[in-house]
Amino acid sequence: MPNSQAARSSVYPFSALVGQERLKRALMACAVCPQIGGVLVRGQKGTAKSTAVRALAALLPHIEVVRACPFSCGPGGSLCPDCSARSSGLARGETLPTDWRPARLVDLPLGATEDRVTGSLDLEAAIRFGRKALEPGLLARAHRGILYVDEVNLLSDHLVDILLDAASLGVNIVEREGISFRHPAEVILVGTMNPEEGELRPQLLDRFGLCVEMAAPEDIDLRCEVLRRREAFDSDPSEFLAQWIETERQTARALVEARRALPLVRMPAPLMAKSSELCVEACVAGHRADLTLRRTARALAALAQREDVRQSDLDEAAELVLLHRRRMPPPPAPPEQEPQEEQKPEEHEHEHEHQNQPEQEQQPEPQDGQQPQQQQAEARASEDEGELEQSPESNETDEADAENQGRPLALETIFPVGAAFRVKPIVYKKDRVVRTGSGRRTRSRTSQKSGRYVKARQNPAPTDLALDATLRAAAPHQRSRRELPQPGEMAVLVQRSDLRQRVREKRMGHFIIFVVDASGSMGAGQRMVETKGAVLSLLLDAYQKRDKVGLIAFRGQGASVLLPPTSSVDLAYRLLEDLPTGGKTPLVHGLSLGHELLLQQLRRDPTSFPVLVVISDGKANVSLAGGKPLAEARLAARAIADDGRIRTLVVDVEKAGLIRFGLAQALAAEMGAQYFRIEDLRARDLVDVLRREVLEGTPR
Repeated sequence: MPNSQAARSSVYPFSALVGQERLKRALMACAVCPQIGGVLVRGQKGTAKSTAVRALAALLPHIEVVRACPFSCGPGGSLCPDCSARSSGLARGETLPTDWRPARLVDLPLGATEDRVTGSLDLEAAIRFGRKALEPGLLARAHRGILYVDEVNLLSDHLVDILLDAASLGVNIVEREGISFRHPAEVILVGTMNPEEGELRPQLLDRFGLCVEMAAPEDIDLRCEVLRRREAFDSDPSEFLAQWIETERQTARALVEARRALPLVRMPAPLMAKSSELCVEACVAGHRADLTLRRTARALAALAQREDVRQSDLDEAAELVLLHRRRMPPPPAPPEQEPQEEQKPEEHEHEHEHQNQPEQEQQPEPQDGQQPQQQQAEARASEDEGELEQSPESNETDEADAENQGRPLALETIFPVGAAFRVKPIVYKKDRVVRTGSGRRTRSRTSQKSGRYVKARQNPAPTDLALDATLRAAAPHQRSRRELPQPGEMAVLVQRSDLRQRVREKRMGHFIIFVVDASGSMGAGQRMVETKGAVLSLLLDAYQKRDKVGLIAFRGQGASVLLPPTSSVDLAYRLLEDLPTGGKTPLVHGLSLGHELLLQQLRRDPTSFPVLVVISDGKANVSLAGGKPLAEARLAARAIADDGRIRTLVVDVEKAGLIRFGLAQALAAEMGAQYFRIEDLRARDLVDVLRREVLEGTPR
């Protein structure tokens, strides 16, 4: 039974949308098969994202619901516990009384709490009648309809988790405040977002079934048609809707018929194998993409009123399912160093053969053989001048500039990223700091009305009332406060001294900034390979624990932010892979920039957990303010040490030899940081040290 025209009188018609065919197909596929898991619509402002969602809701058919059921149970589908009890009490042949109503479009506000979404204890039933009951939330209201989340990327991660679980399972499970309840929640989840306001986390992005990129059409004729139709609708909605009423009815009938045909649609075995092949080529994680791809292809075939999925259905589904799941291939294993060392004499013997080869063919050989030796010698000579500070700063700069001009390629090398490895599970100690935010790393107390309710404390003016604890506190005093409640009075008499505040806990992520020395000395012993591998491994762990990790590299005449704080492994690998090594050592630039990034984060969130990791030999030969480079670096280190909110670690990469200057160790002492030598560490050990000494350590 389709919706009436009156119900759609204020909604722009779905069929009148211009230039958004892919979005319309994705929404219709989810309307046919809600188990797909919803649609994420990404696009800039003013691209009709909300208009399309509201227009689809007007096309959904009326639904038959059990009379007086707050969860909109259908007589032929899954039932909530109350409807199941009512059904079992009926005589044979009798059915539950039902009503017809339109499918709902429920908006989820960004400020919604977990109680509002999933449901919570019914306060009126508990206080007035002493009965424990569930007050339905937004998931119950949206059952068999559309749950719409505008700006889903700004919604708290734990709420997005709840929504996606319900959308994929079709069930909402409530376990809170002494209530154990589950009810059907088959919703068409639609989230819209503007990428300019921030991206959705990768682990949440993957759980949306489909994704559509939207943009305003560039064709002038299409843009003019969009404006013409919109102006016509705004000037006279009734007249505009009358022009599209027949097309709307046809689309609504197509949805109803596709829902009926979906159970009969089959996917041939060759296409099932092809769907898995497409997922492997896209380097997707897990099997969610495979399942969603097959469901979407079947839904598209049902919309075409076909009983068999075709290649065209699979191709169209792949564009919607794999767009946001496509990942970079895993990094290749770094080349072994021992065989290269054995080839060096042979390369030297056949040097005359290489000289006769074209220049492009000769470049890889010096990088693998002779160049690191030249680089180490030149970089060590340049850095020794800076670290000992025995000559004027201007002379050092002139000599370095002359070297750079005479041999530019010899001072730059791009080392491969070391092999990534799995980071062991980390257990962190809890503290008493009350934080905001989200993540999966450290369990912490939170001031938000979200997270796990762990205990209650007395509070005469609670902002998050712990009703169960309040009732327990008031129960022993009922006889002394009155004999028996009169009709119409509350079952429990509560006083201000009985009120209790909820204490909640949730897991938080960390904010880690790596300050990496990319000067010439990092090329010695392939240390840059190990450093890149350690950073990439921590990023893989951050993907799971929702940490934020940034990367700063300092080389040449300054420092730059290579990787803004992120948890994207693909982006990090691309940037690490292209990071060159060579040049002078502007240590103070790296320290100052890293400190500034952490201060910016603390200004945004004073309760965050910042960590600064410096990987360097402690040498400095580039000034920031015109003074001596090493003295400026020590001043920057003291400034970081004065901020007790920041935890620090220094990893010394100075090459072992007869003479050691110990500059990195002195830098660690100035910074109040943990100190380690990289000669004693492998890439795996480096990550273990970072976790043990920095992330699991106690605050200074």
